Amino acid sequence: MTPRRWFVTGTDTGIGKTLLSSAMLSLLAGSGLRAVGMKPVAAGLEQIGDGQWHNEDVTRLHEAGNVDAPLALRCPYLLRAPMSPHLAAKDEGVRIALQPLLSAFAQLSARADAVVVEGVGGFCVPFGDDLDSADLAVALGLPVILVVGLRLGCLNHALLTAEAIRARGLVLAGWVASLVDPLMLAPQANLQTLRARLGAPLLGIVPHLAQADAAQAARHIDLRALRATAAHAARLAAVQVPEASAAPA
Repeated sequence: MTPRRWFVTGTDTGIGKTLLSSAMLSLLAGSGLRAVGMKPVAAGLEQIGDGQWHNEDVTRLHEAGNVDAPLALRCPYLLRAPMSPHLAAKDEGVRIALQPLLSAFAQLSARADAVVVEGVGGFCVPFGDDLDSADLAVALGLPVILVVGLRLGCLNHALLTAEAIRARGLVLAGWVASLVDPLMLAPQANLQTLRARLGAPLLGIVPHLAQADAAQAARHIDLRALRATAAHAARLAAVQVPEASAAPA
């Protein structure tokens, strides 16, 4: 069986990556699979009623899945300040390293049938001086799902991101349109342009929702198109990242 593992990235921050990742988890769990979400690096914590600190994205991913994995695996690097991870990590004296991320992913993969890894911000967000989100995607070797925030400028952002993904030898398995600006001019014309130029299946169009609810967003997503690219992506991952599937140290 082709592994159900994906890396979700976006054209920017705040364009619906967590909503799409949660919707995917909701669909996968609803189909009877053991599904878990991973946010390798999260920056931005708030204190909840019991005095505990939490990150909203990490919480939403956990609620959408059905595997009760430890937080240390679901989010190995949880940083306080809501800023670029390399800056938040520097403030806390933390060095974000690749191996703990790969180890956590391998352990989650052993616990679940499906793993959705949500990146941070855009595709190339820095984690440190010598590591960024794109490096992690390459190391994991997963097929990539691109969330395109529909607003002015999205065509350039989407096409550049798709180019960066493919330039690193990764498979762009599909993309999702997220209508983040309900007042955007000519949304259908922009969608038509993206359909013609991205060269990957459109998995859905998520409208602007009053509340970012995974179950509601899931109604606008169809994951069946991922089957067209899954086999190729799995072969590519087996060649590129054998260490990601190895037993953790």
